[in-house]
Amino acid sequence: MTGVRLAGAANPAGAGANFARPRAARRTPRPAAPRAARSFPDPIQFIQVRSCIFGRVTNTVDSAGTGGGRAAPGGSASALAVGTPLTSIPDYRNEIHTAEDVIDVEAYGGGFDLTRRATAPKLRVGRDRWFNLLWLIPIGFALLIAGVAVGKGLHNMPAVQSFIQRYPGTDSAGVPPGLPAWIGWTHFFNLFMMMFIIRTGIQILCDHPRLYFSRNATPGKDEWLRVGPPVPDDELWTANADTVALPPQFGLPGFRHSIGLARWWHLGVDVLWLLNGAVFYVLLFATGQWRHIVPTSWDVFPNAASVAVQYLSLDWPTDNGWVAYNGLQLLSYFTTVFIAAPAALITGLGMSPALSQRVHWLSKRLSIQHARSLHFLVLVYFLFFILVHVTMVLTTSALRNLNHMFAARDDNSWIGFGIFSAAMVLTAIAWVWATPFTIRHPRVVQRVGYALVGPFQRMLEQLDPKPGAFTEKDISPHHWRNGRLPETVEYKELEANDFKDWRLKVYGLVEHPMEFSLEDLMALPYHEQISQHFCIQAWSGVAKWGGVQMKTIMDIVKPLPEAKWAVFYSMGLGATGGIYYNAHHIGQMDHHMTMLAYKMNDQQLPYMHGRPLRLRNELQHGFKLVKWIKGIEFVADYRDIGSGYGGYSEDHKYFGRHQTL
Repeated sequence: MTGVRLAGAANPAGAGANFARPRAARRTPRPAAPRAARSFPDPIQFIQVRSCIFGRVTNTVDSAGTGGGRAAPGGSASALAVGTPLTSIPDYRNEIHTAEDVIDVEAYGGGFDLTRRATAPKLRVGRDRWFNLLWLIPIGFALLIAGVAVGKGLHNMPAVQSFIQRYPGTDSAGVPPGLPAWIGWTHFFNLFMMMFIIRTGIQILCDHPRLYFSRNATPGKDEWLRVGPPVPDDELWTANADTVALPPQFGLPGFRHSIGLARWWHLGVDVLWLLNGAVFYVLLFATGQWRHIVPTSWDVFPNAASVAVQYLSLDWPTDNGWVAYNGLQLLSYFTTVFIAAPAALITGLGMSPALSQRVHWLSKRLSIQHARSLHFLVLVYFLFFILVHVTMVLTTSALRNLNHMFAARDDNSWIGFGIFSAAMVLTAIAWVWATPFTIRHPRVVQRVGYALVGPFQRMLEQLDPKPGAFTEKDISPHHWRNGRLPETVEYKELEANDFKDWRLKVYGLVEHPMEFSLEDLMALPYHEQISQHFCIQAWSGVAKWGGVQMKTIMDIVKPLPEAKWAVFYSMGLGATGGIYYNAHHIGQMDHHMTMLAYKMNDQQLPYMHGRPLRLRNELQHGFKLVKWIKGIEFVADYRDIGSGYGGYSEDHKYFGRHQTL
């Protein structure tokens, strides 16, 4: 196998290729079409056919996940328990609850405790001490006052005055005067979109309110910063329970575990922000305006130092940004445009599960948690830059500065101020409007977000995850748990009998509908892999998974040509009721790293991680990797199932079916 068949490759537009309104979305389940007429293979004949499929079971993997690992029980396939032809079709579809298209915040996600709110950011100091970063406000003010005193003292020194005369702060040689109107337009669009990006970025952080500079995500040990309460000593504590809420007009949308909608806003606006940035870059270099923000002489550093002393001494330098920026402005604008902005993109891509599984040489050393922490630090830089930038604009010839940026003119008229005021009113309206609009129209946010981001998500699905990046020494000591546990009578009875009566039912558009016991699956060729789990909430963990490859199951049941999706049904429940389910494109199911795991770290699969069986698809985020599986249905289109968006979280939490970013 050299690649993966992809969503959209064989079925570009039909089977869920976009988030257009599902053609069969409905409020009540529709009775399944009668299937009694389906003919089933003769059991003896089918077992004989399977004997041709499987010879003697051999080793399939080694410690790196590539071959030579522990073998399954020996013997020919005909001597093994390899499943039983299915004689009746289960009706799992009617166990799914459909979703609403308007959000009730109090009932969302099954009803979160809305009093569990984000806290002030706390920085870890030493082993178990935490420093409240709000203290940086008075500390920063005190340092600023002290800096002014130092600046005045330095400014009065003859040597420093001589230095300032030699390096006054601005070098206008070779810089074309004037700022064209397109700079003002791209500046406004950047300001407008950054408002959404920052709000949703903070909202996403609050879905896992901890940052790590480690591949592992062990609470209390690996975290260096947190914006929520400590993790309680509770073995049933989940990542969903760990989420925190933000005020509705601070975060977007503002309520707990709203990461699905926050991501659509964040990633969708990111696309527009990148397009605006690309236009800015092209025009910047095509018109020669790059000389305004790119240093062309090493004198920029002494000029910047000179300007810093002048600002601190309150004897401010002459400002003439229409002709040339001073050294300090030049360095800050260059850093923002050519370092911070690309860093935001690179660290954002570093959190992609598809990229991380493919570019192992980088992701093993610079993991998703490193990327997430660096992404946060880029956010901190932008917030600091905005604060200082706006302060300096308004305190140094405000009218002239606003005319430069908003009216493309160099005078002290009120025209630029008027345009700026209108722009701020528009931004404020958008700020206030965004949260109630998202609550009333979440499907619009989901579909528009998918239209903007979906092409990139589908493109990343074409990457081929490679095994062998991690070894047993990389296995994480702590693996977060998630999902509503299977609290049904059905599950408890199966668990009481050690799942001897559990059966995996595989049916739908297949030649041979089958059911497998746990013993049947263990008798099939054994596959194991060590891979990194990526949760959409941003925690991660490395584990060793053992079980059977999905392509082995597909070799047995033989999906029909019209089968485009594999729908996995869980014994676990969705947060608002009904069973959990998720659809995966069939092209990803025969990948060598897509498997059904019944072991984790050489032990039977733990209850909290999906016992007796869970899915592993290393291209996707964790919410798609169904736990507590009881059935797999091969279908031509997932839009007739549930609310038609491809999974429980897609239906109820407005996640995306393609989640490779």
